[in-house]
Amino acid sequence: MALIGRALRDSDTGLLLQSASLETLYSENFPPAFGKPPQIGADDNAIFSTLDAVRLIALKTKVLLTGETAETLIEIPAEPEPYAFRMMLERVDIGTGQAVLSIISNISESRSRERVLKTLLRELSHRSKNLLAIIQGIATQTARQARSLDVFLIKFRGRIQSLSNSQDLVTDSSWRGAFFFDLARRQFLPYWPDAKIPVQLDGVNAHLSPNAALHVGLALHELIVNSASHGAIAQGNANLTLSCWETSFNGQRAIEIRWSEDVAPLPSLSEADDNNFAKIVLERVVPVAVNGSATYTCGADGTQYQLILPAREFEII
Repeated sequence: MALIGRALRDSDTGLLLQSASLETLYSENFPPAFGKPPQIGADDNAIFSTLDAVRLIALKTKVLLTGETAETLIEIPAEPEPYAFRMMLERVDIGTGQAVLSIISNISESRSRERVLKTLLRELSHRSKNLLAIIQGIATQTARQARSLDVFLIKFRGRIQSLSNSQDLVTDSSWRGAFFFDLARRQFLPYWPDAKIPVQLDGVNAHLSPNAALHVGLALHELIVNSASHGAIAQGNANLTLSCWETSFNGQRAIEIRWSEDVAPLPSLSEADDNNFAKIVLERVVPVAVNGSATYTCGADGTQYQLILPAREFEII
């Protein structure tokens, strides 16, 4: 018995040996979560909770009668998470008669990992469905506005790549979101004409929620593509500003993302199609997705866009 105790001393496994009448004969390394180690002669009612004792007595009686091993789980309430123990029950011969050997293993850590994994999988499923819904919306609206299959493919690929760029930032942050300046620079990168001249960004570098990051990324993509096609970027980008400032919305804290191009757009055969899609994304899709508001104007005086995000969609770090 001393050797058994030495072997189990530093493990998460304990032993409980009980007679055919379920009185304790021997215990070793009994989990402290159950309380004091069982006394010789103590039965399950003295060792476990009332509900667990009733269940264990029934299982052990069956093991004694049939000789079949049994397994059960016992949880003990605790903060921040309950203790979990796996109990293997086996009939053994001790020379003076039959007995029940209970091998008790602490599986609290593995159960905690399982709960975390299940939570992460549910979250991943939820976010994947949201992402697929966004892609479906992009495909539908792009198809409605495209004048040909080639135009559809070009526009659709660009928008999906924009979504992918935003998603990369969100994923890199372990799904916590993305900083606005990082998001803007990532969206500008494929269309900015001079990599040596940085994009001018003003205001506060708000940390956007994952939802806001994806949708603000879509809005920026439409503004940037239109500007690179026939706006300020195409004309040298001297009159383009992008900023983010704290404000209020419906009496609560908010931020306002402001895009301004003070140049008239160049003529373009696809301008009408581009503006139709841009208006849908900028005025309807994005503000609705973030529970905010937006205004968008594009005309002879240039392009102006203001998007307001409520406090639930950002934080100032």
